[in-house]
Amino acid sequence: MKKFATILSALLALAIYSVEPSAKTPVRFAIVGLVHDHARGFIPSARNRNDIQLAGIVEPNQELTARYAKSYNLPKDFFYSSLEELLKKTNIQAVATFTSTFDHRRVVEMCAPRGLTVMMEKPLAVNMEHARAIEAAAKKGGIQVLVNYETTWYPGNHAAYSLVHDQHTIGDLRKIVVHDGHRGPKEIGCSADFLNWLTDPVLNGGGALTDFGCYGADLITWLMKGERPASVFAVTQQIKPDLYPRVDDEATIVLTYPKTQGIIQASWNWPVDRKDIEIYGQSGQILVPRRDVLKTRQTNTAETESSPAALTGAEADPLSYLAAVVRGELKPSGLSSLEINMVVTEILDAARESARTAKRVDLRVPDEKKQ
Repeated sequence: MKKFATILSALLALAIYSVEPSAKTPVRFAIVGLVHDHARGFIPSARNRNDIQLAGIVEPNQELTARYAKSYNLPKDFFYSSLEELLKKTNIQAVATFTSTFDHRRVVEMCAPRGLTVMMEKPLAVNMEHARAIEAAAKKGGIQVLVNYETTWYPGNHAAYSLVHDQHTIGDLRKIVVHDGHRGPKEIGCSADFLNWLTDPVLNGGGALTDFGCYGADLITWLMKGERPASVFAVTQQIKPDLYPRVDDEATIVLTYPKTQGIIQASWNWPVDRKDIEIYGQSGQILVPRRDVLKTRQTNTAETESSPAALTGAEADPLSYLAAVVRGELKPSGLSSLEINMVVTEILDAARESARTAKRVDLRVPDEKKQ
């Protein structure tokens, strides 16, 4: 009888374990804004999932909502002209925003008093004034703010971080080089709604420097474990002023740390799409030429290549991460975190100033760290 009870308890535990993940109530979220083309990836990704559910879309532009409704076979009553209107009809726990970067502040200040977690497309903000306002609103409202970068979900980047910081395979970092670019947003066919603000120096905060420079600033700050650079120097160009008359289309940013350099290469002029990273340490190098490829080499050894395993669980993709944060299953950290992205914004601000003045910008150590 005792043996039977033990077996029965084990079977019940197994049944509970098997049912629990799918039995969770889906996290309900809304999309705010459709002028960022990356919304086209989020909408289909949210379908047929058990952990998260898209409850509605806020977008005042009726012509734009009509196009999305047709493209994704969504009913007209799925769209709302304001967050207030949506909240009258449905309950949500989070927002994924696809507005201009300039409007990120407005969205967070609107969501924070309502206790809604916000995930935004990179970068965090157009400048430090907006970033600090976002940080203050999030703290006052007790909400989490997440920044979504495509490169956050690359298995190769996470494998590289582990080799650097967990396994210490290449010694202390000496140089990190990040390449992010393509032929240009017009050349690759971005929508007119996207281009209207992406090529506006106020609404986007810049051109290629902001659009692609933020990836490198995010990855380097993460690899440097949140450390602020001592100085920032940047050069920008308008190689195609006929296409992009108001913003830069080419940028190089150099970050200096006490014993490390970071180089960010951002471009709307390259013949091929690139999002890759090179990491050099005292005793070896790590290259991530593609999202799922890792190349390593130690001093006096041949290069080896591997394919890191796909990311799983909450780390697998932005929707899984958002759902886990809303449930309180994890606290935002690393590439998506507000803390890292405050430094990213500071770097981009300094880079714009450096490019404007043709001078290096030295970053002051915060007062609390001087003590």
